[in-house]
Amino acid sequence: MKVPLKILLVNDDGYTARGLSVLARLMEPFGELTVVAPKVHQSAMSMAVSLGFKKLVYKELPEMGPGNWSYLDATPASCVKFGLEYKYPNRNPDVVISGINHGSNASTAANYSATLGAADEGALNGVRAIGVSSEDFNPFGDLSAVERYFPAIFRFLMDNWPENEYGLMYNVNFPRLPADEIKGIRFARQGRGHWVREFQGWDPERLKRYFVHQGLDVPVFDPPLEEGETAYMMIGDFIDDEKGTDDADHRLTQEGYITITPNTIDRTDFTELSRLKARFPDGLPLSEQN
Repeated sequence: MKVPLKILLVNDDGYTARGLSVLARLMEPFGELTVVAPKVHQSAMSMAVSLGFKKLVYKELPEMGPGNWSYLDATPASCVKFGLEYKYPNRNPDVVISGINHGSNASTAANYSATLGAADEGALNGVRAIGVSSEDFNPFGDLSAVERYFPAIFRFLMDNWPENEYGLMYNVNFPRLPADEIKGIRFARQGRGHWVREFQGWDPERLKRYFVHQGLDVPVFDPPLEEGETAYMMIGDFIDDEKGTDDADHRLTQEGYITITPNTIDRTDFTELSRLKARFPDGLPLSEQN
């Protein structure tokens, strides 16, 4: 790995999140840091972008560091787009790193994650990209495992990145454990699971208690309802769909391992594509609706 690197940092918890500051400090020895982070919390936005004629407010933050910091009042993926366009004349940072997210992005949480959506945006533009998450939701929680082990993981990934691999990004998840209790580092696949009972009756007091339990200082807005409206909140319970123990990322983090999961932005199911081509080598015939 050549140094110094040009490193674009982003997150989905907002520019004031402790995880982003820790990440910047960890990455400072590797090169020139540029931070373009959302102005406010933007979880579960996936690769959503801020389209249309919405005013996208931008601000330089010279008092913050290390590196050149700024925020954009937009989604994390939009922050990456903005950084590539305005911070790099040739849209050519060496790597986009998104995190450290306060909360796991293992299993199917990866499909919703704005942390990974920002990394996906980097990969979509041909830039190496890594998402970093900790299972600890608490913004003041223990990130000692990330601090101790991520620099070496980062160096390994950069040194072993495959050439000409379209759309590759790595999803790195840390257990909610102090550094001394980490069992090891494993390569993993994305685990399987889903959520049930996701829409529950609106209960602002329960929501406040949930945030406090997670160590979050998040205001709960309770706007009045119009006539005929019913209010819900989206929480849900995770159902683990894995059968037995295997190399699923969320199972391994539960067992105390750091996981590295290679992801790709190419949504093609190549197994199914091969099956269809083998069975229908000339495609389907044109036929009109009867």
